[in-house]
Amino acid sequence: MSRGIFITGTDTGVGKTVVAASLARLLKMNGINVGVMKPVTSGCREVSGALVSDDALLLCQAAGVSCCDDVAPYRLREPLAPSEAARIDGVRIDFQLIKAAYDGLAASHEYMIVEGAGGLMVPLSGGLLIADLARELDLALLVVARPGLGTINHTVLTCFAAQQMGLRVAGVIINGMPEKPGLAEQGAPHQIGSLCGAPLLGIWQQRDEVDQIEMVDELAVWLDGQPETAIVLRELGL
Repeated sequence: MSRGIFITGTDTGVGKTVVAASLARLLKMNGINVGVMKPVTSGCREVSGALVSDDALLLCQAAGVSCCDDVAPYRLREPLAPSEAARIDGVRIDFQLIKAAYDGLAASHEYMIVEGAGGLMVPLSGGLLIADLARELDLALLVVARPGLGTINHTVLTCFAAQQMGLRVAGVIINGMPEKPGLAEQGAPHQIGSLCGAPLLGIWQQRDEVDQIEMVDELAVWLDGQPETAIVLRELGL
């Protein structure tokens, strides 16, 4: 497989971008030339007549790289499933264009972090899914899950679907664990670790910083001080 990781989630809004950006900042802090990519972004905002992916901007800021077109080749206006947002914009999502952009970035970086859109079964184009894109890029998966009720089902289904499609799941990170977890949050990590067929690589606490890059910086520093981070990096192929 390529030297990199594809970050997916059990759903939209689980914190994939913050996890991806924090890992990118951690690698940069440790002297690794890390590249980032957000192949498809829905719900982009318009700035001076151009659509901007805030997710891609955060990833680039964390990695310390410029946000060129190859980083975010498909920027779509409506906050919908990418296939639908692309249809409205009159755009066809082309896997070969994404692969060419990825190859160009990978050639100039030691390690690549690619963030998907939503979950594995999100449609992109012509029946092709996010899972198909991860397979096209030949990347293992890091699954980001939420901590609350229902997450066991969502996470196990995501890992099972990935494995059925021939994708390797490098691990799972539970993101946004509350300071005082309820019974559902307390029990989920053990069940996820037991049932997913992939290692549980971390439980990240819920954070209240409004500024996302501040949150990413603090998470990266926290990760750098955790003894378990060496295991996480090993599972990610570093």
